[in-house]
Amino acid sequence: MRILLTGGTGLIGRALCRHWLAEGHTLWVLSRHPERVAHVCGNLVRGIGHLEALDDEPLDAVVNLAGAPIADRPWTARRRRLLWDSRVILTERLVRWLASREQRPQLLISGSAVGYYGDTGEPLIDEQTPAGEDFAAKLCLGWEMAAQAAETVGMRVVTVRTGLVLAREGGFLQRLLPVFRLGLGGRLGNGQQWMPWIHLDDQIALIDALLHQPHASGAFNACAPEPVRNAAFTEALGRRLHRPTLLPLPAPLLRVGLGELSGLLLGGQHALPARLQLAGFAFRHSHLATALDDLLGQARR
Repeated sequence: MRILLTGGTGLIGRALCRHWLAEGHTLWVLSRHPERVAHVCGNLVRGIGHLEALDDEPLDAVVNLAGAPIADRPWTARRRRLLWDSRVILTERLVRWLASREQRPQLLISGSAVGYYGDTGEPLIDEQTPAGEDFAAKLCLGWEMAAQAAETVGMRVVTVRTGLVLAREGGFLQRLLPVFRLGLGGRLGNGQQWMPWIHLDDQIALIDALLHQPHASGAFNACAPEPVRNAAFTEALGRRLHRPTLLPLPAPLLRVGLGELSGLLLGGQHALPARLQLAGFAFRHSHLATALDDLLGQARR
């Protein structure tokens, strides 16, 4: 297949490129630094600096993962604009370009996040749960609506609502490891918030499955079928690293330091991948313990 990726130099994008190159697909990555794409994503991946470079290239699918990191810094007005522009405005521009093409790819897979639901507390939620009201939820809703506009020009649209991605290199887990290895880790707030998570291998496998499933459309929760609370996650990570986890970060301190961004850490979603399970997708890493064993095996020696 001939596939264009946006956000292809990020954690998920790089892993997709490795997987799809091994399967023999032809890949392009839209990047502000196209000259670096081959080095980051693989020698056979072609970097482009603007969409019009592919005007005359036939495409089978587009995978839209672009977006500035959401949890890197507090959500000032300037940061909110960047988060919105890098997701919603870019996706709107992408869909306009797709609509202008004589030959359109059949499929658009577009990113989103379980933050779509807001902080939902205890109830189990699935893809039928409505969007939340906080900034992260509105951001995800805008992102999905921009992508869904591609349906009006005859494309199949899939949105992937991703949880916390656990990986060996990069992502949420790697940010925690330095602190936890020093024995300074602990729960966030009271630790009772739910944490929908997913192993990177399963994230890649499910996107690949959706790429090849001709009838898949709409939203899919990309999270393991066994969500855990923050306290349980903290305990499991400390156990794998043989370190104590006795230093919690109090909720008031997080709110003062991070503002509204603290809601991503102190809130959560008891989310299930209902539509993936209904479609028969088999997770390799359903349980947090086995996922951490796979990712941090060296830490136990």
